[in-house]
Amino acid sequence: MDFNTALYGFMNMIREDPRLGPSHISLYLAILYYYKQQNYHSPISIYSRELKKQARIAAAGTYHKCMQDLEESGYIQYLPSYNPVLGSLIYLTKIES
Repeated sequence: MDFNTALYGFMNMIREDPRLGPSHISLYLAILYYYKQQNYHSPISIYSRELKKQARIAAAGTYHKCMQDLEESGYIQYLPSYNPVLGSLIYLTKIES
C-alpha cells in the first residue's frame, strides 16, 4: 500500500469514527513510521516497546486496547507474538482515500 494513501485515507476516515482518540491516532502514525522504515514491506515486524515509545504510550493496557480497537475498526490486522525474540506482525488494511 502507498504511504500517502494510508496516511490520508486514515486521516479522512477518523473524522467520522468516534471510537478513536489521540492514542489511537498516535499509534497508527507510529505504525506508518515503521512501515516506511521497513521499506514499505507488509507485514511490519515490530516490538510493542518500540511502538509504544514512538507513539508516546506508557501503559501496556492502553497500547493493547488501542491495537485491539484499530484491528476491530478494520485499520490494521494485528498478529501478536508472545515470543520475546520475534516481533509482532502488523498488516495495514486497504483504506480508501
